[in-house]
Amino acid sequence: MSSGGGARRKARRRAVEILYEAEVRGAGVQAVIERRRAQTEPPINEFTEQLALAVDEHRERIDALLADYAIGWTLERMPVVDRNILRMGAYELLWADDIPDGVAISEAVAVARQLSTDESPVFINGLLSRLMENKARLAP
Repeated sequence: MSSGGGARRKARRRAVEILYEAEVRGAGVQAVIERRRAQTEPPINEFTEQLALAVDEHRERIDALLADYAIGWTLERMPVVDRNILRMGAYELLWADDIPDGVAISEAVAVARQLSTDESPVFINGLLSRLMENKARLAP
């Protein structure tokens, strides 16, 4: 399966929903995953789970980078959903070697179209593009 596509995008959207829920409830990502796994619908696939946990694992570094590159915005002022879409996109861009940079950005933008406001896709595209341009210096 390609790294884009319907199933992967749905899995990414679910990962963002898990990250969002963890942040809003002040819960751990693992706890949210377990709670959701206890419900049969919607099922959580392995990609969703790995992605949510990986983003969480790198969150401190990701948040520092997003704060540095978000021109005119603080992380706290961003809508919670956008912040978590950006975290996912930044993770895939900088740590997921199997996902091409362009796909990491376009998938984050696509999830923003599904979950957020009309302005969000442009904002997310711009911020992740700035990270991509500086990737050589940022890579862990």
